[in-house]
Amino acid sequence: MTTALILIDLMPRIVALPVAPHSGEDVLARCRRLADDFRADANPVVLVRVDRPGVAEQPPGSDFAEGLVRPGDVTIVKHTVGAFHGTDLDAQLRARGVERLVLAGLVTTMGVESTGRAADDHGYEVEFVADAMSGFAADEHDFTVERIFPRFGTVRTAASYG
Repeated sequence: MTTALILIDLMPRIVALPVAPHSGEDVLARCRRLADDFRADANPVVLVRVDRPGVAEQPPGSDFAEGLVRPGDVTIVKHTVGAFHGTDLDAQLRARGVERLVLAGLVTTMGVESTGRAADDHGYEVEFVADAMSGFAADEHDFTVERIFPRFGTVRTAASYG
């Protein structure tokens, strides 16, 4: 089964937000390691970032975190909370024969959760990397990881990959 890593909104302006229970920098570091492991196994790495709709210029820090994107990675620019709506994410994944998605990034209760729900709707098997994401508040993150994500897939840790 082909598995793709989907990293959500790892942009300097979002990594810098006050998130919990893991700092944005800790999430970014775990996501970098996951991406390296996936690339080493020749599995697709998909990086998703958001552009704010209706603005002439995106705020500073709206690109991917420095050095995150590597040759061969798929990049997706979304204009909504989730990564599927209005993008070619599903087509990119299907073209690569992907059946399972591993989700990580920022923020747990926003882009990650929205993308995970849509992935389930699209028929993908979904895994959530609990310590490679973080929320606006630790209790929101914990509730989502413990109560919501198990309804849509499997919850794992970054150390369980590689």
